[in-house]
Amino acid sequence: MIMTINELSKKFYTKEVLTDIDLTLEKGRIYGLLGPNGSGKTTLMRIIANIIKNTSGEVKVNDLSLGKETKKIVAFMPTSNFFPKWMKIKDTVDYFSDFYEDFNKEKCYEILQRESLDLGLKIKDLSTGMTEKLKIALTISRNAKLILLDEPFNGIDIIAKESIKKMIVQASNSTNAIMISSHLIDDMESLLDDVILLKEGRIVLNSPAEVLRDEKGLSIKDAYKEAFND
Repeated sequence: MIMTINELSKKFYTKEVLTDIDLTLEKGRIYGLLGPNGSGKTTLMRIIANIIKNTSGEVKVNDLSLGKETKKIVAFMPTSNFFPKWMKIKDTVDYFSDFYEDFNKEKCYEILQRESLDLGLKIKDLSTGMTEKLKIALTISRNAKLILLDEPFNGIDIIAKESIKKMIVQASNSTNAIMISSHLIDDMESLLDDVILLKEGRIVLNSPAEVLRDEKGLSIKDAYKEAFND
């Protein structure tokens, strides 16, 4: 297992955002953390990335408790565009190279070239799709054991979505696990090995995608509708 979560809960003041989360992730698989906005997806990812603390329970990545050592092996891509607008693409690559020991600059350059992202372009001049491609290129150019992508398909067109899907598939290998959060279910159907449905801070379904299809006769979209159409 690359990650185990046991009885995790998170409160913000008196509001419980995550409740009794039990979850394991294996290497070599792409997981979808799916649910509507406000279901707790980003909070869970931020806990795993050790950006915020859980209220109770335990998370281990590569058998390590959350801390400085897990930050070295977990790559987290947030929804926000976290680069200053004055930066050029090349500046972001240099920044990641300086900040992360496991960052592969040559790999990143190859991805950027393949995606036609010119190193001289400024952040302020990038479209939403170009920004998402840059964020993902930087994130997957780390040699991380666990890659967390928070809502990578938000606000981008179908061409950019297909390109990003290819980037994610190419980043998946036998030494890592990838978790993608999304509420855009149609974009996830062909991408996922495993489906995790989060509803009001609780996991209501955790299943391999092939089990849903072969044993239950459900697409990911069908399973989502079944869980969330009250």
